[in-house]
Amino acid sequence: MRIVLIVLALCATTLMARAVEPGEMLKDPALEARARAISRELRCLVCQNESIDDSNADLAHDLRVLLRQRLLAGDSDREAIDFIVRRYGDFVLLKPPVEPATYFLWFGPAALLALGAGGAWLYLRRRTTSADEPPLSPEETRRLEALLREQG
Repeated sequence: MRIVLIVLALCATTLMARAVEPGEMLKDPALEARARAISRELRCLVCQNESIDDSNADLAHDLRVLLRQRLLAGDSDREAIDFIVRRYGDFVLLKPPVEPATYFLWFGPAALLALGAGGAWLYLRRRTTSADEPPLSPEETRRLEALLREQG
């Protein structure tokens, strides 16, 4: 029981910890809030499953600093995001745009699910069709019994 409590406490502590370092934070609270909101939309290119706001990777740190520099230079949120996307590509976005290059990411899971459902439907349909075959006629039953006697 004690170990479970320790593990839960560690998990809660790590969830509360953020990767943004005090030296990165902007003095203007409104500008810092914008930077934090934008950094939650950008993917850490090292971790790939975390935003740069959550990641401790060096590249995520560099992206957070770059983002704050762009905001201090007067960029709007969209301009700052576009600058980073031009530099690193659409992969840096946690929600990439729907375009031909990302169709597989957006529609691939649904297509695979549809294929699986279609395959299951065909399998079940075929299975019930074969179960509906008429029973053997008396002549077929006699031939089958004769064949079985010959073999065994």
